[in-house]
Formats: sequence, structure tokens, C-alpha cells
Amino acid sequence: MDVTIRGNNMTVTENMEEYALEKLDKLERYLPNISSVHVELAHQNSNRGPDMVSAQITVKHKRGAILRAEEKLEKEDHNTIKQALNGAIDKMYRRIRRFKGKRENRRRDAYMATPEELLVAEAMPEELALEEEQVMTMVADEQSQIFRRKRVATPAMNEYEAIEQMELLGHTFFMFYNGDTEEINVVYKRKAGGYGLISLEIQ
Repeated sequence: MDVTIRGNNMTVTENMEEYALEKLDKLERYLPNISSVHVELAHQNSNRGPDMVSAQITVKHKRGAILRAEEKLEKEDHNTIKQALNGAIDKMYRRIRRFKGKRENRRRDAYMATPEELLVAEAMPEELALEEEQVMTMVADEQSQIFRRKRVATPAMNEYEAIEQMELLGHTFFMFYNGDTEEINVVYKRKAGGYGLISLEIQ
């Protein structure tokens, strides 16, 4: 398992790196075949309120699934970043529980643990079964200027696989290439429950 830790507007001290590695080492016990783990620790200065710190964890599985979790907290002292990391790890355990959860015929192996992996993986303690919190999407600025453009490589998938990948990322919506219809679609969570699917119609 390849682990990288990056600081954004903050320095990752040796003590912090050791703390993070010790916490992240447990992930592979619960989810075998992790190819890489990337952690971004960030500090955000604010002129209108308290400073914020955040920890985002991205786990890439060897078969292609991506699991992501993030925690943001108001900065109180130098230990707040550790609290944010702990919160992000707790949310990652929720993603892993889903990845190892109910199996359906319409899901590809990339989006669920195999029977062999379930045999090897340790059972997750019940106290780690935390309720999933929504990850809020932040707008770049009030004028909606585009500050970043990103191209993402992705395999073709069907709508059920897209839902699974969205849940593993912890997002409320997910854009994907629908291999069944050969269209770009967006799947999203409905406030009333269930999911919705958006298709484009060129006029």
C-alpha cells in the first residue's frame, strides 16, 4: 500500500506524518488490495471567522474503485488537524463498510469486495459503523469563475455502477459515461430518497 501525505498551506511535521501513517495502516486490515492512499491536510485562513483545517483521504483499490472521505473543522489548536484526520478516517470506514456490503448481480467486481478479500479482511468493530455525513460541494467564488479545469480518466459503466462509485466517493452526484446508452449522464441523490439520473438532450 503506497501512502502519500501532502500539506496544503501547512507543513506536515514528522510527528504528524507518523501519527497519520499509524492510523492509515489499519485501513488495509479492513480492506485488502488497496493500491494507494493519498492524504491532503489543509489549513484555510479566514478574515471573517475562525480558520479552518481539513483532512481528505483518497483510497484507490487495485481493481479501479476510488473511495474518498473528508472532514473539516474550525481550528482551535495544533491538535485540531489530528481530530480532522480522525474524522476523515471514521468516514472512510463507512465507505469501506459499503464496499464490503450487500452484493448484487448488477455490480461489477471493481465496486465491491470479492469473497476472497472478505475472507482475508478483519471484521470491522461496531463502533466504526458511523452514520455517513454528506460532503458539501464548495463554489470557487461568488462570480462562479472557473479557477480549475480537470480531465478525469474513467471506464464506461452502467447507472448502477455509477451509484456505487458515487457512494464510495461520498458525493451527492456523479458524472459518468454510460456504456449502455453511450451518453454522458449524471446520477444524484434525491432529498426525498433514492436516486435520480440526468441525461442530456441536444436541441
